[in-house]
Amino acid sequence: MINFLNLKKINTPYAEDLKAASARVIDSGYYILGPEVRKFEQEFAEFCGVRTCIGLASGLDALVLVLRAWKLLGKIKDGDEVIIQANAYIACVLAITENNLKPVFVEPDADSYNIDVSKIREAITPNTRVIMPVHLYGYLSPMPEIMEIAREFNLLVLEDCSQSHGATLDGHRAGYWGDASAFSFYPSKNLGALGDSGAATTNDEELEATLRALRNYGSKERYYNIYQGVNSRLSEMQAALLSVKLKYFWPEVENRRRIAERYLAGINNPIITLPKVANREQHTWHLFVVRSAHRDALKHYLEQNGVETIIHYPKPPYLQEAYKEMNHLSFPLNEAIHDQILSLPADPSLSNSDVEHIIEVCNKFRA
Repeated sequence: MINFLNLKKINTPYAEDLKAASARVIDSGYYILGPEVRKFEQEFAEFCGVRTCIGLASGLDALVLVLRAWKLLGKIKDGDEVIIQANAYIACVLAITENNLKPVFVEPDADSYNIDVSKIREAITPNTRVIMPVHLYGYLSPMPEIMEIAREFNLLVLEDCSQSHGATLDGHRAGYWGDASAFSFYPSKNLGALGDSGAATTNDEELEATLRALRNYGSKERYYNIYQGVNSRLSEMQAALLSVKLKYFWPEVENRRRIAERYLAGINNPIITLPKVANREQHTWHLFVVRSAHRDALKHYLEQNGVETIIHYPKPPYLQEAYKEMNHLSFPLNEAIHDQILSLPADPSLSNSDVEHIIEVCNKFRA
C-alpha cells in the first residue's frame, strides 16, 4: 500500500538533527518560553517577511487568540461578522464562534477552492469586521484583491495559513498579507512539528503584546495578570524541532511541487478533474485534491490498487452536528465540491515508481 503520508519516512533524513535538538533542550534546563522559542519565533517571522511571530500551542489557538485580542483591543465586539469561505475546516468556525462572533459563509472558487473574491463584497454588511481567507491545500488566496476590499471597507484580515507555509504571491509569502495570520505546525503540515503547535504572525506591536500576554495566563509580568488568559505556549521542545524542520523546508516543498506537476501532466482521465494553478510559487501542495462525480468509487478503486487516499473534508462546517443552528444553510457549489473531492498522496518522500503507479491507476479508473 502506498500510504497517504508517511511521517516516519519524511522525518528519517533529519533524525540525527532532531535528536540533537531534543538533547539540547533536555540539557538546557529551559522548557517553557526559553531560547528555543525565541529563536524559532525570529526565524519564522523572517521566513514570512513580518515583524514578529508568537509561538502558540496550536493553529486553532492562533485563530482564537487573534480574534480575542482584537476584542480586547476594541477592534471587534460580540456579534460582529467574519466572512469566510464555506469549505473552510471547522477549526476556523470554532475560532469565530468561540469569540461570540458570527461566521458569514460565501461560496469558494470552483478552481482554486479558496474564497471566491467576487462573493466577498456582496456578503459585507454594517456588522462585518473581519475577512478570514483560508489558503486551502497549500494554495495562497488572491490576497492583493482581498486586501483592497478590506481597505475599502475598513475591515481586518486574518489569514489562515495552516496549510500554506511558504506559498508566495507577488514576492510575499503566506502570513505576510493580513493584519494577522495563524499557522498550524501539526505533524502532517508542510512545516510540521512532532506534536501539536502553532503560531500567529503580525506587524502590529499592540496585537503582539496582547497575544504574548494571552498565551501565558493573561500575564505580561509573572503573577500579574491583566487579561483572563489561557495556557497556549509553544513548547521549547517543539520550537527546537521546528527550527530543524525549517532548515529542510524548501527541498520538501520542491518534491511536493514535482509530484504535483507529474500528476498534472500525467493524469488524463476525463472523469477526474485536476486542480488548476495560476503560478508555481503560489502553491506548496500540502494536499493534491482532485474532483470526480464518482468520488467514492474512485477512492475504493485506488485503495483496491494499493493507493491510500483521504477526503478533505466530507462535510462542510455549517452542516455538522456541532452547528445544528446552521444546518439550514445551503451553498450548492460548496456542497458539490465536498461530495466530489479526493486527496491523492502528495507525500514528499514518494518514489518515482509510487507516483507513476498512482497516475496509472487513476487513468485506468472507469465509473
